Amino acid sequence: MSTPLAEVLEGQRAAELRQAARALLKRPLLLAHGPYADEFRLVRRHASQLREWFERNTGWALQVDAEAARLRKTPGRLDDPSHPAREATRTAAPFTRRRYVLLCLALSALERGEAQIALGRLAEHIIVEAADPQLAAVGVEFTLERRDERLDLAAVVRVLLDLGVLRRVAGDEEAYVSGAGDVLYDVERRVLAGLLATRRGPSTLRTTDPDERLAELTRDSALDTEEARFSAIRQHLTRCLIDDPVLYYDELSDAELAYLTKQRPFILARITELTGLVAEVRAEGIAMIDPHDDLTDVRMPEQGTHGHVTLLLAEHLAAAGGPVPVTELRHRVRELAVEHAGFWSKSAKAPGAETELVEQALAKLAALDLITRTPDGAAPRPALARYAVGATVVLEPGSRSTPARKAPRR
Repeated sequence: MSTPLAEVLEGQRAAELRQAARALLKRPLLLAHGPYADEFRLVRRHASQLREWFERNTGWALQVDAEAARLRKTPGRLDDPSHPAREATRTAAPFTRRRYVLLCLALSALERGEAQIALGRLAEHIIVEAADPQLAAVGVEFTLERRDERLDLAAVVRVLLDLGVLRRVAGDEEAYVSGAGDVLYDVERRVLAGLLATRRGPSTLRTTDPDERLAELTRDSALDTEEARFSAIRQHLTRCLIDDPVLYYDELSDAELAYLTKQRPFILARITELTGLVAEVRAEGIAMIDPHDDLTDVRMPEQGTHGHVTLLLAEHLAAAGGPVPVTELRHRVRELAVEHAGFWSKSAKAPGAETELVEQALAKLAALDLITRTPDGAAPRPALARYAVGATVVLEPGSRSTPARKAPRR
């Protein structure tokens, strides 16, 4: 007996809607042209339903026009530094504080600039902006005379190219860094205007404390009714479940935990229906697992020497049952380098390599909420138990939808 046409069409519509939602979670800014044009068309086709879902369940606004689709995501946690921006290359270094400041100054300069700009001219604008006494007071200054400063600016520009804010017309960033040439860009002003993802304009804030400013920029509207308070809790929980590797119960307020206890089946079902993420519920918390393994910017387990080191240190930390000093972890990596000499890269077996290997492994485990960094090492978190020796399940412990290598969490 054949499936009725209506059911087939409904199945196709649901599959398209899921594809569109996942596309937005992977890249909250999609353009009508370029490598993600197909995803943009899907989002535009289902814009009404996507807009309603995200607004109701996460509080994220979705803006779609003929040129771009912008999901204005804000993270569930504002104090997580473990997913910094990166250039769109696998080996790119994470953004430092300097690069983030440069990014903001570049956006400010582009907002005031013309439809085309040269990289050298952009650098001149940034130097003027960086002369602000408030920046100097906190030790931030730019002359862009040193190579490392020009490298930072080139990294910022490549992120803006990846986002579609800039479009390269002529030249190459490497030539600028080496002092051998310049680069010319078109400025996509409509894309630039859509980057800011805040609930209020930064210029309206009066507080100067960074944490307070961030909280004000992302704070929900007045919660003066019970319905509004419940809605805010639901949106916060959904943001955390979608955007963070693990939602630990002990990090929730009493009101949030009570709401989640009652509404958990409904919240999880809604997320799974739209995104395809599957809930893994444990005594300590919930992780949304991605069977397709593409809604994350940090993967584990992962191939290669660094991936193997991370997995083996995860086993070591899981067995420890408590904080482990970094000296012990480095010693363990030196032992492992001998044990796995035939499989690890030559550089990983060099004297002193254990320092970088341990740091990279701990950064990845912290980004996945599997450990907590301590002043002299690391302490395991409950979800790390899945990597203990003898564990029968080895799955990605979470998903994160604003690839930090793509752009700042925005």
